[in-house]
Amino acid sequence: MQRFEHAARAVGWNGDLVPDVDVLGARFTAVARLRPEVHRWRTDHGWVPELDPHRFRPSADAHPHDQVPVAAVDLVGILVPVSRARHALRACGTLMTLAPCTVVLPPNYPYRAWSMLELDYYGIGVVSGGQDDPADLVVRPEDRSAEFGSSTFGRWLLEVLYSRLLEHDRERTENPT
Repeated sequence: MQRFEHAARAVGWNGDLVPDVDVLGARFTAVARLRPEVHRWRTDHGWVPELDPHRFRPSADAHPHDQVPVAAVDLVGILVPVSRARHALRACGTLMTLAPCTVVLPPNYPYRAWSMLELDYYGIGVVSGGQDDPADLVVRPEDRSAEFGSSTFGRWLLEVLYSRLLEHDRERTENPT
């Protein structure tokens, strides 16, 4: 987990880490930020996280009684561990449609200009670092999600992240360290 904290700091992403998110056949750590005013409103009105993906339909297919509350989190970015730079494009391919995506390479990974140039072209960030040392930002990620537009999947993912943040908050409140 500390490795991802270093990576998020190197990229400049502020928020809570949500580890081990498993979607679209990929496992990643999300950096998400709670929207306090929306969270407060949702809590006051009994809108718990909606985890049923079937509730998220395109507006043309939606039933008048299908209502999904406003998202209570912002997805700041996605961190994906990879062992080699050549796996980065596949690892971030679909995920970069949702938020900026950065791959986390092992510490002292050899810099290869061609690989980094390709990842920079696609807007994929690259961080190299380990558990104990600060991470090195090799390529700054770009937010290309606007080019793809919003999706029902992306909206559902925000609810999953909201649920995970609430669980983490509950654990932190019950077990203060």
